[in-house]
Amino acid sequence: MGEVSEKVLEIFKSISDIPRGSKNEKQISDWLCKFASERGLEYKQDKLLNVLIKVPATEGYELKPIIVLQGHMDMVCTKRGGVIHDFTKDPIKLVRDGEWLRADGTTLGADNGIALAMALAIADDKNIAHPALELLFTVDEEQGMSGASGLEPDFIKGRKLVNIDWEEDSGFGIGCADGRLLNVTFPLERTSFNNQHIYTISLSGLKGGHSGVDINK
Repeated sequence: MGEVSEKVLEIFKSISDIPRGSKNEKQISDWLCKFASERGLEYKQDKLLNVLIKVPATEGYELKPIIVLQGHMDMVCTKRGGVIHDFTKDPIKLVRDGEWLRADGTTLGADNGIALAMALAIADDKNIAHPALELLFTVDEEQGMSGASGLEPDFIKGRKLVNIDWEEDSGFGIGCADGRLLNVTFPLERTSFNNQHIYTISLSGLKGGHSGVDINK
């Protein structure tokens, strides 16, 4: 594994130590700001906790257009039955399995922590030539896109954006199917529950699809 890849994984390990489920991104958002501050990089954090880090162009690329590298901070928090893990405070336990990286009994959070790690690795590497970069990290992608939807128009200056949230490492996706959030309200009638038995019914362990890929499964 190359030096750049190891740097990406090193940063990803630091990210994985921080709880970052959807709606719980304050700690990771502040960590990103600290990362930028320690390196003397200009940054800003909006009221939703979205973060933008500005990386100056390397020599010879000063006149090139700004490129925005974008990913989301939050992750899906799911664990296997019987696994003891509190996603609000426990770090993700990473396991190196040959060339693969996985988590011990929980979701890994590579969606989309790997985007943060890759973008920060570029910012931290003086040997990678690039134009001015804006590293845009948004919140709440997994549960409603409120971070991206709530961005102020002037939060970023770049007009060319690469979204690092893609399943194939050998290609690019152009375009988006969009999404909609629907709130449905049902009338509720209350009644007495005296002397009744309470049961909990759960259905779990099924195969599942994703709205972006494999939804048929």
